[in-house]
Amino acid sequence: MLSFKQMRFPVNVILICIRWYAVYPLSYRHIEEMMQKRGVSVDHSTTNRWAIRFLPMIEKLSRQYKRKVGSSWRMDETYVKVKGTWKYLYRAVDKQGKTVEFLLKEQRDMAAARRFFDKAMARNGVPDKVAMDKSGANKAAIDEINGSRSVPIAVRQVTYLNNIIEQDHRAIKRVMRPMLNFKSFKSASSVLAGVELMHMIRKEQFAIDSVGTISFAEQFYTLARQVRPA
Repeated sequence: MLSFKQMRFPVNVILICIRWYAVYPLSYRHIEEMMQKRGVSVDHSTTNRWAIRFLPMIEKLSRQYKRKVGSSWRMDETYVKVKGTWKYLYRAVDKQGKTVEFLLKEQRDMAAARRFFDKAMARNGVPDKVAMDKSGANKAAIDEINGSRSVPIAVRQVTYLNNIIEQDHRAIKRVMRPMLNFKSFKSASSVLAGVELMHMIRKEQFAIDSVGTISFAEQFYTLARQVRPA
């Protein structure tokens, strides 16, 4: 369970810092300066540790409140630089643009695509159809899955159908741009979980009290409070 016990700073300070980092195109040093203007001295390295520790935990525990997605998916991968090397962020949305799943992988191959589909289907059910680009690795992963199914998942490799996921990538990359070069795969994966969580909140993908009448910030704090033990 998520716990903020034994932290030197109040929970509200921690949540403000990591929310800012996950939702706005800011660096850790930007947040340090912004907090100083509020009279709170938080070193940029401290915010970094908070983000790596708490963002993936909040995202994971928030999944119990995530609304169901549609059965027609658009799947694609984009790039994330980690220690000067490109890594691959696999993502999928449904035809309404709701986030289905995401997964950062070291390699771009059939095994990585299969791991992504297995994770997505375990958490969201099996889709009726998946639209993707002409990637042979992604198609091979679906073909392997279909090999063990009595009713195969329909695959559509039509470029224009993936416009929605390509546009959705932009919201993630806009926030990531000031982060420059992640220092480790773990830090990249952890921070991306928070970025994806905030993106899903903006798309109102969580069934929480007063959704639609409270701000996106309050929705994040509500989720954080609900997954935190009393």
